[in-house]
Amino acid sequence: MVNKRVPDWLNSSLWSSPGPQPSVQSPSSSPTPLNEDDDRSTRSATKSSTVTVNAVKAGGSASDGDFTVERPGSMTAAPAVIRAETRHVPTRAKAEIRDPLSSSSNYHSDDENGSSASSTTTSASAAAAAAAITSAEDISRQAQLCQELSRKIINMGEVRRLASQGIPDGAGIRATVWKLLLGYLPTEKALWPTELVKKRSQYKHFKEELLVNPSEITRKLEKSVILDDEGTVIEDKGALPRSEIPQGEHPLSLGKNSIWNQFFQDTEIIEQIDRDVKRTHPDLHFFSGDTPFAKSNQDSLRNILIIFAKLNPGIRYVQGMNEVLAPLFYVFRNDPNEENAASAEADTFFCFVELLSGFRDHFCQQLDNSVVGIRSTITKLSQFLKEHDEELWRHLEMTTKVNPQFYAFRWITLLLTQEFNFPDSLLIWDTLLSDPEGPLETLLRVCCAMLIIVRRRLLAGDFTSNLKLLQNYPSTNISHLLYVANKLRVKSV
Repeated sequence: MVNKRVPDWLNSSLWSSPGPQPSVQSPSSSPTPLNEDDDRSTRSATKSSTVTVNAVKAGGSASDGDFTVERPGSMTAAPAVIRAETRHVPTRAKAEIRDPLSSSSNYHSDDENGSSASSTTTSASAAAAAAAITSAEDISRQAQLCQELSRKIINMGEVRRLASQGIPDGAGIRATVWKLLLGYLPTEKALWPTELVKKRSQYKHFKEELLVNPSEITRKLEKSVILDDEGTVIEDKGALPRSEIPQGEHPLSLGKNSIWNQFFQDTEIIEQIDRDVKRTHPDLHFFSGDTPFAKSNQDSLRNILIIFAKLNPGIRYVQGMNEVLAPLFYVFRNDPNEENAASAEADTFFCFVELLSGFRDHFCQQLDNSVVGIRSTITKLSQFLKEHDEELWRHLEMTTKVNPQFYAFRWITLLLTQEFNFPDSLLIWDTLLSDPEGPLETLLRVCCAMLIIVRRRLLAGDFTSNLKLLQNYPSTNISHLLYVANKLRVKSV
């Protein structure tokens, strides 16, 4: 079979040369090269080894049965989920973005040009210029987003266009934009107060109904009084006779409608939620630590996941949902509007449900092998890579036999939350949530771009090295990654 010719734009020196220096360098972090090969020497050899966990099965009610995903016994078998343990990656500065499709690009490596003081000075000047351009673009985009949010009727097309380029962190508007993108807020701004009051009241009702301990219900019954026809108290003994305890409220009842029986069934899931919540982003004081603030945030995550599990008995909770929930709660809890920040738990719950509903077929084990299941989506990613870079696709899947399920299952189900540091994940989510057709297609393009960016290392690697690389994805420039993903969109049209 004749190999399909590699697209010209993939032959650009961009794919075989180190990237430009970052435009901004934080005092607490070192610059990260755009190209992954330059980063090879700076990456720690002590990165966590990949482990397998249960897949995130969430959203909707496509299935009535609970399920778990078994750990694969061998790497030669297609695993249900493979993801790395949560790890902290230092925040990286934005780097200059070059167009890999430009035939006139003069982008070369240090090896091609030679190392000299003059080249270093030129690089520094270019980085400073890129920083100024990036800053100006962020300020302009921030002003445009604020202008759009001030309108009586929000133009969602324009909001999506601007948000897809990244929402400036300093704007303090990411929370509002995400709520719009997820359909939590209506486009008519005058309806926002009414809608928020209604949703937050509904969530309060959920908490009162679903987070109550059965013993509290029994205690209320024990404290109940009996009135005669005239309203006079005839009994207030504080203890309900055993014969009068309803069957469903008895702790030993095995009935399907027994609140105690349901409580004991929920205990295992709640314990799993507690363990996962405590492990959520241990590198961030927002989620981890003994401070009252961190514990309050953990309690909110716990409440949301328990309520979601109880309202979705066919899905329940699967390990990893906490990772998808965390970015939403973090953004909403840090809303500059104090009233919104105080109601972050309620807002996060409804946005979490909306986000996962778009992926519900991926998270139902019974649908894994169907045309709408997760394996079908992974096959789409494989075909997408073959379309854009057949050489890389053939080397990965035919030569080195790297099954895409070994790495793509986690990428897709956890929405890339485990592959990059937390600030970078937020930028990726800006782009994912901005897609009017839903985040899935954009997610597949980003995943494909992740493969293409490290293509030189993959083409030179064997099964072991490629699997390790993709399960522990190297630090990269997120702006450039999203730029390449957008180029894939253009070439797919």
